[in-house]
Amino acid sequence: MKKTVTIKENHVFRRMYNKAPSAVTPLLVVYCRRNRLDHNRLGVTVSTKLGGAVVRNRCRRRLREVYRLAQPRLRQGYDVVIVARTRCAGAPWPKLTAAFDKACRQLGLMEEAQQG
Repeated sequence: MKKTVTIKENHVFRRMYNKAPSAVTPLLVVYCRRNRLDHNRLGVTVSTKLGGAVVRNRCRRRLREVYRLAQPRLRQGYDVVIVARTRCAGAPWPKLTAAFDKACRQLGLMEEAQQG
């Protein structure tokens, strides 16, 4: 299993928030923008409004896993930032995966060749 490449620099997050297209669902917001690499990079943001450290870390882990499972179906060469919304904390797993898939389809991040 390959490790996910993560975004850690604050200036990259700020650029994504300002210039990248976004897709909004009740559970999360996804920003995506082309990078000049041959692989995707992931950034996850969880606000302190969501709850304590345990709740925030659980949300982060769940969102990383949603991304990891969807990775083979995603186009390569993008920076993806996922922002957890308040409802993400108590959302059931199927709704979380469906919300991420819906947002990725809105942004054109899904590989359409595999669905046909």
